[in-house]
Amino acid sequence: MSRPNILVIMSDEHDPAVTGCYGHPFVMTPNLDRLASESVVFDNAHTNCPICVPARMAFLTGRYVHQIRCWDNSSVLSSEIPTFGTYLEEAGYDTYLCGRTHINGPDRLHGFGTRLLDDLPKWINHPTPPRTPEWRRGSNSHVTECGPDGDPAWLEYDRDATERTVEFLKERADGTSDKPWLIYAGFMYPHFPLYCPKEYFDHYYPDRVVMPATGDEPIDEQHPVVRQMRLGFQNDKPLPEDLTRRALASYYGLIELTDSHIGMMLDVIDNTSLRNNTVVIYTSDHGEMAGQHGVWQKQMFYEAAQRVPLILRVPGGAGGRAAENVSLVDVAPTLISLAGGDVPGELPGADLFSVADDPAVFSEYHAQGMLNAGFMVKKGDWKYCCYVGHPPQLFNVDKDADEVCDLASDSAYAAVLAEMHEELASIVDPEEVDRMAKADQGVP
Repeated sequence: MSRPNILVIMSDEHDPAVTGCYGHPFVMTPNLDRLASESVVFDNAHTNCPICVPARMAFLTGRYVHQIRCWDNSSVLSSEIPTFGTYLEEAGYDTYLCGRTHINGPDRLHGFGTRLLDDLPKWINHPTPPRTPEWRRGSNSHVTECGPDGDPAWLEYDRDATERTVEFLKERADGTSDKPWLIYAGFMYPHFPLYCPKEYFDHYYPDRVVMPATGDEPIDEQHPVVRQMRLGFQNDKPLPEDLTRRALASYYGLIELTDSHIGMMLDVIDNTSLRNNTVVIYTSDHGEMAGQHGVWQKQMFYEAAQRVPLILRVPGGAGGRAAENVSLVDVAPTLISLAGGDVPGELPGADLFSVADDPAVFSEYHAQGMLNAGFMVKKGDWKYCCYVGHPPQLFNVDKDADEVCDLASDSAYAAVLAEMHEELASIVDPEEVDRMAKADQGVP
């Protein structure tokens, strides 16, 4: 298929494990499941930073966070750095942004041709968050604000993004232009606050939830970096069981709501001429800990925060499951290739249609809660977490899915630890990047 149209859908904070097609026993995602049945589903797709702005800027540019110096949620991407919008415009595509991108600063396009719906004003500019031992989030409202009784904060915004994208797709289905296009559709959900419309909440509360297996992990037995992060984000105290159930039911319900919006877009494509020439990609910027290891939100290198859904449908293409480790920086090369362009050699990612047998994926974190830089490399089933100034972690996520057995200090795995650190060192100098981030952020 030559020069297809492309629909890219990105939600916010969606752990793929909380999706029917990724095996969740309760959550209802019929539209994503339908899409997945005709797609390549990547079972080991990862974010390149488990927090919003850096993850999204890495996704848009196809470059790692340290390469574009987008360290935290206050970072402004330089307009000189091209995005996949830039590359596709150069390849002759019309490109559109609609909805949540979490782009900061005055440049609202960053290489894309048109914006149909901008970010909410409250998300466009942020103060640089402090990275000090004393920093504490004001409350744990990211979990306590849940259930059907509060204001569903992003409901109208996501409806607007859906309606505008659906209208765009209908116009293209009825149009006569031969020029190919890409539209990016972004959702706020299932990002907290977890206030959920009752019709969705009631599908899961109280007993159609999977309680976090490591939810009662004692904070004083955790890695010092995890302990500091829990303190900073007000995740240090155990939650009552009913609150956990309400929060999980709300999170599930918001994912089901988002799935319904995705279904409206898919219905236009699948019931018009667009079905024959439109690529569809669904992903998210990062996951959600949802109580695992006692943590809510993201900001961690555990799989619940690191993994993202990645579903790719190409008309006429073969579906199936892909076990290889991939990450968000692989999406830009894929889109450039689909558009018939030449993938720049400096991009660290790879076309998803030609990933290596055992690629390593890389993630990093330089924001509030973590006093020094953190880095993660995953290769095969091995995950290595490097923290400047602190001991590393090493997990085998196949044998230890809950990531409770840290093997970094076990001499039997010294060779694996050394190999994984060498893999990390081939990508980044941890101490140098830590200094660079702190200099940009004004951290002493």
